[in-house]
Amino acid sequence: MIDLQQIFAPLESLDLELTKSQQVVALGLYRELAKGAPVHREQIASVLNIPIGDVVAALDSTTLSCLTVHDDQNRIVGFGGLAVPQMAHKLIVGGQELYTWCAWDALFIPELLGATAQVESTCPETKSPVRLEVAPDGIKKVEPVGTVVSFLVPDELRIEQTAAETMKTFCHRVHFLASPEAGEAWTNRDPGTFVLSLEDAFALAQMLNACRFGSVLQRTTT
Repeated sequence: MIDLQQIFAPLESLDLELTKSQQVVALGLYRELAKGAPVHREQIASVLNIPIGDVVAALDSTTLSCLTVHDDQNRIVGFGGLAVPQMAHKLIVGGQELYTWCAWDALFIPELLGATAQVESTCPETKSPVRLEVAPDGIKKVEPVGTVVSFLVPDELRIEQTAAETMKTFCHRVHFLASPEAGEAWTNRDPGTFVLSLEDAFALAQMLNACRFGSVLQRTTT
């Protein structure tokens, strides 16, 4: 039996809970990125109808700056697992093609967007396609049915100082695998990882969202 709280505890200890201002700005940024184009800070302030100073303070905080990716024009092109530039995991929301940093991102981001997403990925072990339909409240479809997720053991879980470092140490090790057997083969070659069922991975994703966004997320999705 997987103890999800034991897996999540190291992440929770990393101070993932955001201030109310950070929660509002982060959710606004996710939803602007979901439109499929780079985002300016002024754009977030305008959409949320809040002072630009509040946006700058939130995004420059230690908590959010390590989750943010900029392009060479200082526009935001990635945040907290969601990306505009092409990456390994495609996330289609409202007909807009987006991408996620890892498999797990594709499970928690639909709730943050308040929208159902089509997920397209590739099993790194079998090289076969993996497709899911992920709604804010659960996984509605999956192909192949036995798909699992590779994840890190609690001692390996940490958030790095930059998004690039987090991608390297965490995201590049978290994949959709086409079957439990494929998952076992893959994780056996990567010490520090193990296999999670899709259901457990989604439940863990909900725990992350609740920890980071709490009542602010509940208000924006009702």
